[in-house]
Amino acid sequence: LGIPVDFTNEGIRGLCHDRATYFPAQCGQGATWNKELIAQIGEAEAREASVLGYTNIYSPILDIAQDPRWGRCVETYGEDPYHAGQMGKQMILSLQKNKLVSTPKHFAVYSIPVGGRDGKTRTDPHVAPREMRTLYLDPFRVAFHEAGALGVMSSYNDYDGEPITGSYHFLTEILRQEWGFKGYVVSDSEAVEFISTKHQVANGYEDAVAQAVNAGLNIRTHFTPPADFILPLRSAVKKGKISQETLNQRVAEILRVKFWLGLFDNPYRGDEKRAGQIVHSPEHQQLALEAARQSLVLLKNEHQTLPLSKSIRSVAVIGPNADERQQLICRYGPANAHITTIYEGIKKMLPQADVVYKKGCDIIDPHFPESEVLEFPKAAQEAQMMEEAIEAAKGAEVTVMVLGGNELTVREDRSRTSLDLPGRQKELLKKICQLGKPVVLVMIDGRASSINFAATHVPAIIHAWFPGEFGGQAIAEALFGDYNPGGRLAVTFPKSVGQIPFAFPFKPGSDESSETSVYGALYPFGHGLSYTTFQYSDLAISPSKQGVQGNISISCTIKNIGQREGDEVVQLYYRALHPRVKRPLRQLCGFQRVPVPANTAVPVTIFVPWYALEYYDVTQEKMLVEQGEYRFSAGASSTDIRQELECTVSGEVIPP
Repeated sequence: LGIPVDFTNEGIRGLCHDRATYFPAQCGQGATWNKELIAQIGEAEAREASVLGYTNIYSPILDIAQDPRWGRCVETYGEDPYHAGQMGKQMILSLQKNKLVSTPKHFAVYSIPVGGRDGKTRTDPHVAPREMRTLYLDPFRVAFHEAGALGVMSSYNDYDGEPITGSYHFLTEILRQEWGFKGYVVSDSEAVEFISTKHQVANGYEDAVAQAVNAGLNIRTHFTPPADFILPLRSAVKKGKISQETLNQRVAEILRVKFWLGLFDNPYRGDEKRAGQIVHSPEHQQLALEAARQSLVLLKNEHQTLPLSKSIRSVAVIGPNADERQQLICRYGPANAHITTIYEGIKKMLPQADVVYKKGCDIIDPHFPESEVLEFPKAAQEAQMMEEAIEAAKGAEVTVMVLGGNELTVREDRSRTSLDLPGRQKELLKKICQLGKPVVLVMIDGRASSINFAATHVPAIIHAWFPGEFGGQAIAEALFGDYNPGGRLAVTFPKSVGQIPFAFPFKPGSDESSETSVYGALYPFGHGLSYTTFQYSDLAISPSKQGVQGNISISCTIKNIGQREGDEVVQLYYRALHPRVKRPLRQLCGFQRVPVPANTAVPVTIFVPWYALEYYDVTQEKMLVEQGEYRFSAGASSTDIRQELECTVSGEVIPP
């Protein structure tokens, strides 16, 4: 028939191509809190995709990471729906204005499998209808209703017993009828098969295919031949399980997107002659470096330990992530990126110093994950590695520990039952700290972790997530003062895995003191320090009274009272003061990353759209803004609030 192919690729940290630019993982992008930067990354990915011949990018991931045990936290922007929705919106707009389809994933309620378990579980999210709408669906609402994404990947989990990929309610009533989705739905791998095999709600694969297509699925994906799907589909149509009208509609939805792409006029978009100039260009490499810089979060800096002096004569760089490359390459990103390690970055930063690297231990020990719950004696090689690291630290002026996780502990299929440092890492850190010499910790990881010992005993901690190919340079710049970290946490760090579920936004009474269990966050949502200090003043709101669909502008002044420039992430939260149903103490409704020169004040205005104040009313089965008083809080984190004011919203009166 001459119907052209829609060539797809991944794009969550750069294209899945061996020479593409390697950006920080989405967890690191989320920590930048910089919407403009995400738009620039989207532009770079679009340019590389177009010249390589791709027309559809599986990005962004709009799942929220409410359970840090889950292995794919690394691929999310964070745990808050407003933050994730606004960051993802920029990626979608950048891709589609360059005539590529953006396919957000994984729709829907995918990121909270029972017990945080991934792998062969991947199912049974325990989420109430209101939380399902306001937390897990809202980033996707933004993607389709506001950004106009033309693709979506249906997830392989169920919700309340109904498989998403076989759900007419999710794929048609919500997606198309409520949100006005105009594109096509592609299944996650094996999601159609799971309807009958895992969820067991279909009498065989043919019935599973019929359920999915009737629900709204357009394209099935799996790592098996197309005939495995086509033949059961033909049989289902022949037997009347799928009507010809439905089949025509599903095909039309695909063709509409292909016409939008212009594939019938130009089915092969790639440009071999220009590919070498655009893919991994110097401009894109510089953007990846800047993204790595902005993703860095300064968790702790006691006694102004950082930045370190460049006059240091000897540094020990110790830890399993200090000189790691292979396990920092993701199968959903560039395959052959040349990663600058932290050890390399520090050596280049201090060419006259004696910079020594020792691994100290592996990311995981030989008995992992059983070692999460049982102690095992160290093997001779493990003991030798640790002793060599301790000796190196003894001979150095300062030790930079580089710990955390990598592809062995956090990715798809890598959920955990503990949030502590895996393997021998905590033991290594303790022994280095016992030497009584200066220690700095750099975390390379894709999830929130319970680093209680480090938070108590290590004076300075930087979290770098998975920073991409230029992470080593960016981290060295931050350690030695060439760059002032300005990233903020987009996830809550609990003190213990036993606190889970424990994620922002919190409702009243959800984090109270206890005599028998730890409470409170190790590091709260939005947290991040700087090498300078910022003051907030002049908080104002316009207008002070607003209607049900009226937008609000909130302004303040940020002054850098320190001696060096830095970025402040102004975070705006709201609370409905007397709602009819219990709602969070604070909800994010705006944010802006602002560079502020030393001894300078800058005005900041944040636009709050009316729908940012919505919640889901289960009685009326719709999102709405409730009439009443609202408190707006501006601050440097969800717990570091600097100024507050109140506003009246004449929204809907909710019947009792």
